[in-house]
Amino acid sequence: MTLERRRFGVAINEPHAVAAEDHEAMKRRFEERMQQLLADGTDMLGMSMRAAALGAGKRLRPLLLMTIARDLGCNSPVLIDVACAVELVHASSLVLDDMPCMDDARLRRGAPAIHVAYGEDVAILASIALLSRAFRIIASATDLDPLVRTSLVTALAEAIGAQGLAKGQFQDLHGGAARSPDDIAMTNQLKTGVLLGATVDMAAIIAQSDARVTQSLRAFALAAGQAFQIRDDLKDLPGNDSAITGKDVGLDAGKATLLTALGVDEAQRRLSHHLQEADRHLLDAVGTRQGTRSFLHSFFAAPAPAHGTAQEMLAGA
Repeated sequence: MTLERRRFGVAINEPHAVAAEDHEAMKRRFEERMQQLLADGTDMLGMSMRAAALGAGKRLRPLLLMTIARDLGCNSPVLIDVACAVELVHASSLVLDDMPCMDDARLRRGAPAIHVAYGEDVAILASIALLSRAFRIIASATDLDPLVRTSLVTALAEAIGAQGLAKGQFQDLHGGAARSPDDIAMTNQLKTGVLLGATVDMAAIIAQSDARVTQSLRAFALAAGQAFQIRDDLKDLPGNDSAITGKDVGLDAGKATLLTALGVDEAQRRLSHHLQEADRHLLDAVGTRQGTRSFLHSFFAAPAPAHGTAQEMLAGA
């Protein structure tokens, strides 16, 4: 039995109540471990690191890593620490994204952005410290074979630099408002898909999956990353409520997005297509195991913003 939900006009067929309790338990264990890993430091730097990483986030990347590894038959205790490292990298990137010289956001996860709460100097240092902590966590995971640790560090490092997150943010800031849909999709891949790709790669590395499974997971991450970015762009439309989204809205005004290039209806169609592609590649990778599929479907079936339809919001942008 499946339950159809709709998000941004896209139908999501979710396996009914599959593994929902498992995901909640997994998230609780993850949050507890994050608290432990960031327990040191009582000065403003330590406080800002905790504020950046322990806020009420969706935890898409760490939970995806753990659910994929479990679907691949791996339940290694080290998974949770590797998942925490991935989330610390993500948190580090958000601190920089919110800076006045970047997206100039004032709100993140329902709280003041780190540079607003602690100052720009502390925010920059917190971002660096979170990044360093992430790599230290993986490098000190003595339960892993040294070659596995090296592969994990390499996968995460490659997702951050000029071939990943940094390049995507640069293109987003400096690409201009007249880019083609293909160029925008490439920026979306670098901003979102590359780190998701590293996340699933790391799950496959720990689970010692073969090349076919790893390739299918990478294709899954690429499609899921495109879907996630379109979803995020829809949430950013003027007319959404910051109190609901947890962050500033309207910051994409003047930027090239698939919404401005193609319109809401086509963006929704692409969102649906990417979700279908993600599901197809996930089936190739993990078969009929439902953990990751249930988590992904529930994530994209979250409640819609309360103020107006997407078409109405775009018309008022």
